[in-house]
Amino acid sequence: MKFTINIDVLLPILHSVIGVIDSRPSLAILSNFLIQIKDGVILITASDLEVEITANYNIDVNLNCSFTVPAKKFFDICKNIDQGVLLNFELKENKLVLRSKSGRFILSTLSVDGFPNLDPMSSLSEFSIPQKHLKLVIENTQFSMANQDVRYYLNGLLFEIFNNELRTISTDGHRLAYSFTNQLSNLINIPKDTTQQIIVPRKAISELNRLLDDSDDIINISLSTNHLNIIFNNLKFTSKLVDGRFPDYQRVIPPIELCSKTIIVDRVLLKQALSRISVLSTEKFRAVRLEFSENNLVALVHNPEQEEGEECVSIDYHGENFIIGFNVNYLIDALNAIDEDQVSLKLTDSNSSCLITGLTDITSKYVVMPMRL
Repeated sequence: MKFTINIDVLLPILHSVIGVIDSRPSLAILSNFLIQIKDGVILITASDLEVEITANYNIDVNLNCSFTVPAKKFFDICKNIDQGVLLNFELKENKLVLRSKSGRFILSTLSVDGFPNLDPMSSLSEFSIPQKHLKLVIENTQFSMANQDVRYYLNGLLFEIFNNELRTISTDGHRLAYSFTNQLSNLINIPKDTTQQIIVPRKAISELNRLLDDSDDIINISLSTNHLNIIFNNLKFTSKLVDGRFPDYQRVIPPIELCSKTIIVDRVLLKQALSRISVLSTEKFRAVRLEFSENNLVALVHNPEQEEGEECVSIDYHGENFIIGFNVNYLIDALNAIDEDQVSLKLTDSNSSCLITGLTDITSKYVVMPMRL
């Protein structure tokens, strides 16, 4: 079995699937790519039993074959080959021989029979969405996902579909991020005025966001009881879903009409001030003390080494003085996610959570719980 592929064709395919490969896979075969050639199409699959990505490309090869190859070794070899070079493949018994214009590499293979496939999914509902809109709502919310929390349903991103809206919500129990887009189309088996929820695992969200771009290209998404499936032009992305019930996030977002304190502030100035003083915050708690007064905010941090940081920021605020504490990193993350010059901070009192939004765009909302000072 012999065939040839231009490295300029092969490398982008490998880039799109390499992220799935785990450094410590549960099965030896999961450290390999599955490579299949069928009727002039090359398919390269990577899987970790939770996420599976298959990339395909049309090639001028008239044969049918399949084999596996160590993914990271294969990728590292290919990414260091010069552009435009033809890479020659030859399968000899249990070895794959790669030849370029100046080199030869022999890689071991494993039987394709041991390569697992995610359970075939039977689609229950479907919809379409432009790539850039899905990418936006994911980027606006993914940073608040929990990481290895015992409450496993928090280690992912909630997708909530309602009519033509897709809402993404994440929380780690100390903060919450919410965003939505109303750009869904071609809805199938999604009844009107009915809410449908799925939880997509953290790693799947990370890989999906890496694959998405800022184009208007339409992608098709299928949902089943246990799986999410997304079809790109030359890519199929499949992920298992988290089996759990996401908390009632609407109870966490403070109603705007009940927030008696509203602060308007320049987003960049506030973010820069918080970033500077965060250097001196304690590594474990990252606490910042915010002192609000008429048109003025004083942000303070201190640490066990008796070091202190203080920043003054001009704000638009008219009300009684109050003091409140937050995790400074949570505030900075929310400010980074907002794409407006000015932001609004809304609170009820010095013990309430803070609702952060852009001044005019409320398609994204961020809630940060207070800290005891």
